[in-house]
Amino acid sequence: MMSPVNDGSTDGPNDGPNDASVEARPDGPGSYPGCPATVAEAMSRGEVLRTPQWGIGSAVVSIVAAIVLGLAAAIPLLLLDAPLPITALVGTVVPWIGLAGWPLLVTRLRGNGPRIDLGIRLTWSDVGWGVAAGVVGLILAGIVAVITQAIAGDFSSAAGEIAGELREAGPFWALLVFAIMVMVGAPIVEELAFRGMLYNSLRKRGVGAVWTIAITTVAFSAFHFEPVRFFLLLPIGVVYGWVRWKTGSLGASMVAHGVNNTPAALVVLLGVPEVTP
Repeated sequence: MMSPVNDGSTDGPNDGPNDASVEARPDGPGSYPGCPATVAEAMSRGEVLRTPQWGIGSAVVSIVAAIVLGLAAAIPLLLLDAPLPITALVGTVVPWIGLAGWPLLVTRLRGNGPRIDLGIRLTWSDVGWGVAAGVVGLILAGIVAVITQAIAGDFSSAAGEIAGELREAGPFWALLVFAIMVMVGAPIVEELAFRGMLYNSLRKRGVGAVWTIAITTVAFSAFHFEPVRFFLLLPIGVVYGWVRWKTGSLGASMVAHGVNNTPAALVVLLGVPEVTP
């Protein structure tokens, strides 16, 4: 739900890798340099917060679990020669249990819940910043894609290849569901893991904003396991990290991610040549 709350991020212009001590932030057990704006908002409402007991280990568990679950789902589906729509949809959704399910669970069990601990909110300001960041990400990705194509030749994403197979062999409903997963599901799930749990875990350990954005960007790009697209994903990850820092809101980076994935969703549905991720 949209909230009229001001985008008062606890990050700020003085926030840097070696300057965490000068950041403005709420004073309480749920706060730390670079914590989400939702922490300050909760404390301003008089909510009693506890110090989150999750950290980098939990972020690693989330990412590793996604990889393991993905393999555990893919192997039997391939061995059983399951229909392509089932293989594509199940193989995509199962890893999300680790990427999104674990952050949602561990923040509830060992923190103040995902909304406060991970910065899940969506104000009109967050939407505006998210849309703007998404457009910038598309432009940067397009530039890198042109350079990559000149060096490595034509390339496609894993989602684009799956979509091509679904168009040939699968029913339209499977193609439509897959497109929605690309445009809506993936942005929510991946942001929960990377700009949510991993980002905040690093900030809790005192890692500065610049290094946190760099680390989450590399992890995000590498997680896709697409070597040709690795460098194309880097500028996008930086933009997502920057808008999370700017707004203190995970909702803003989710919007940016969704805007960036919209062309890919259209590629899935329409089958037009893919030039962006």
